[in-house]
Order: sequence, then C-alpha cells, then structure tokens
Amino acid sequence: MAYDEQLADRIRGCLEDQPGVTESTMFGGLAFMVGGHMAIAASHQGGALVRVDPADADDLVDTTSAEVAVMRGRPMPGWLRVPADDLDDVVQVATWADRSAAYARSLPPKPESES
Repeated sequence: MAYDEQLADRIRGCLEDQPGVTESTMFGGLAFMVGGHMAIAASHQGGALVRVDPADADDLVDTTSAEVAVMRGRPMPGWLRVPADDLDDVVQVATWADRSAAYARSLPPKPESES
C-alpha cells in the first residue's frame, strides 16, 4: 500500500511555513523532517506515524485514537500511529503535525552529513 498523498498534502500545508522542514521518502511513506529529525509521516500502512515526547505518549494513547507504533514486533517509545479516520481535516492534522514538529525541534540538531 502506498502512502495517502492527500494526507501528505495536508501535513505539508500545516508545516510549510515552519523553518527547517524537509521531506524524505522513508519506510514506504513520506516523512517530514524538522532539523534532520523525523517528525511525522504519511505512512504506507495508512494514517500517520507521529513522533512525540515519550513522556506524553501514554497520555496521548489514553486520550486519543493513537496507538504506540510497533516496528518489527517491538513497541517504539515516543512513536504513535494515528489512524486515517482521525486525520480527515486540516485541524486534526495540524494538531499532530504541530506537536511532532515541536518535539523534533526540541531535539539536539543533527550534524550535517559530509559529502
């Protein structure tokens, strides 16, 4: 399954005015990077893969439809899957995109790779 291009467009629209945002294809989806850190992605599994502060993850799982992301059979702390049904409009997408971008921006800058 390919990622949802309409969802990617909604994410792009939410992040386009923020500094340091780039896009990269990753894991079969389209990831939005902030300062070199993945923040949110339109997932090839449907919905979005969202990076959040691990300290907030349990509360978000308890109060939203998000679930802890599982990769290769292991739960990934600080990574949530948000179903497509909860990303239908720009307000819903902006809530997750802004949260993920703010967390990615709080991380130490990644060194630029040498070419």
